[in-house]
Amino acid sequence: MPNSVLASGDAVNLLYRAHHGWLHGWLRAKLGNSFDAADLAQDTFVRVLRHRHELDALREPRAYLTTIAKRLLLNHHRRRSVEQAYMEALALMPEALAPSAEQRLIILETLQEIEEMLAGLSLPARQAFLMAQLEGLSHAEIASRLDVSLRTVHRYITKGLEQCIMAVM
Repeated sequence: MPNSVLASGDAVNLLYRAHHGWLHGWLRAKLGNSFDAADLAQDTFVRVLRHRHELDALREPRAYLTTIAKRLLLNHHRRRSVEQAYMEALALMPEALAPSAEQRLIILETLQEIEEMLAGLSLPARQAFLMAQLEGLSHAEIASRLDVSLRTVHRYITKGLEQCIMAVM
């Protein structure tokens, strides 16, 4: 095994030992529970491990860990928001029409994937894509609502479709 790989592995180990407890506490304060904090702290160090080659130039380890953890925290909150909206919609369904537990899990995972895919779009592009796909609005109607040109609407929807294709591949 090359020395650089060993050195970067040692750097991750040192970073973990020095800052894991602090990171877990910081996340626990943000989340209000230790279980989710432990999960996100672990996910943070998994990301660090994937990018261990960047550790040689690291000057502020806590700032680096905080940046990664904040992104994961944002994803965590988005995922919870999607789950909450789905569960609220599910509660309004008659029991006979409600999906099974397995179907609910599949639907939730799919919704989370769609939400993550759409997060890569700008707000106007996301709005245009959703208006076209969910509301069935024409490009002209979307252009009117968003106060943009037809060409811009076409570009927004194309970006949304490209994101969908990239998510599937």
